[in-house]
Amino acid sequence: MGTAVRVSLVEDELMLRRMLEQLLHSRPGVALVHSVGGFQEARLVMTPGSTDVAIVDVQLGDGDGVALGARLQRADPDVGVLLLSCHDAMPAFLLAQETATKPWSYLSKRSSFAITTLTRAIAAAAAGEQVVDPYLVERSSARSDTQVSRLSPAQFRVLALVSQGRTNDWIAGELGIAVRSVENHLLAVYRILGLDSDGHNRRVLATLAFLQQTSRYPAT
Repeated sequence: MGTAVRVSLVEDELMLRRMLEQLLHSRPGVALVHSVGGFQEARLVMTPGSTDVAIVDVQLGDGDGVALGARLQRADPDVGVLLLSCHDAMPAFLLAQETATKPWSYLSKRSSFAITTLTRAIAAAAAGEQVVDPYLVERSSARSDTQVSRLSPAQFRVLALVSQGRTNDWIAGELGIAVRSVENHLLAVYRILGLDSDGHNRRVLATLAFLQQTSRYPAT
């Protein structure tokens, strides 16, 4: 059995924080090491090397969660950051990626209570991968005159599922196609997006391109 992922939670809504604490305590392979209610307390207790993944509310009563995530990662470049928000904070999330030392993940608060989604996002943040809220991804459409708009419907769907942190095997099962077909779709996606180099994590870069080149229509 591997070492548990050490998780720190920063959430100023007490009831929500208690509910998330219960979810995290219930998961094997996850160790909740800090649970605090604000920016200043997090700054004091979350010292470099004390946590693997910081789950941070975007809007804190005494500070900005995005700024806190950036501060934590400057102090410890290995810490993963998972942002939580009750509204679409995608612009702030994308801006944070420009200086991130490790890719961030992002979930809406409604999705954070889906334990499999939360667990997948924590694992991705710890591993330097990326998960973006499935609810937001499903409401995304390509903007015209972008590279993403040149993708076929099948390629767009595969990229959307990759953006949710899904594995190739899972995508193949969901779409009813062979894993090799998923791989071929991804190779085409990388080529269209200009991500031909193997020197970077192309799944993360493709996810960022998807987010930057799509718009999310309002929930009904």
